[in-house]
Amino acid sequence: MQEDQETMNPAQPFLSDIETLRAKAREQMDKGPVTAAYGADIDRVLDVLNQSLATELVCVLRYRQHHFAATGLNATPVAQEFLEHADEEQQHADMLAGRIVQLGGVPDMNPQTLTGRAHSQYVTARELRAMIEENLVAERIAVAAYTEIIAWLGDGDPTTRRVFEEILATEEEHAEDMLSLLEQS
Repeated sequence: MQEDQETMNPAQPFLSDIETLRAKAREQMDKGPVTAAYGADIDRVLDVLNQSLATELVCVLRYRQHHFAATGLNATPVAQEFLEHADEEQQHADMLAGRIVQLGGVPDMNPQTLTGRAHSQYVTARELRAMIEENLVAERIAVAAYTEIIAWLGDGDPTTRRVFEEILATEEEHAEDMLSLLEQS
């Protein structure tokens, strides 16, 4: 409770005048959810979201390729894991694209520039162990990048931060899964 009191400034009103809020909401309807209270650089946030979207789409493609290319004695359960991860990465891409649109941007899914904008790389491999290693590296890159993005967003855009926090939790699970598979191979 003491902590809450320290963050509140009793000299400032809790909420703007309701008539002012109503007037601003009507004047700036074309901005959708982005109000004067939005505390981030929206153009930079949209750029970061599109880079992350590219990352997720590259991960979808890499995991799917590995799913179909996986062969060998213990390939079936590993290939199934790759497919599950591909589906989850697609969900991440959808979340990011949805947030981009919500902020008034356009999701960039141009296949010609996708790999150049992604944090991770699209790497195919012939051996199952190499596939697992490439996916682990990609997951570690995503974890590091999204951790930095979350810190950078801070309180400037709490909704986008929460999107990244949710995705980060899954990416950490994916890295753990890949490490377990690597240790078993």
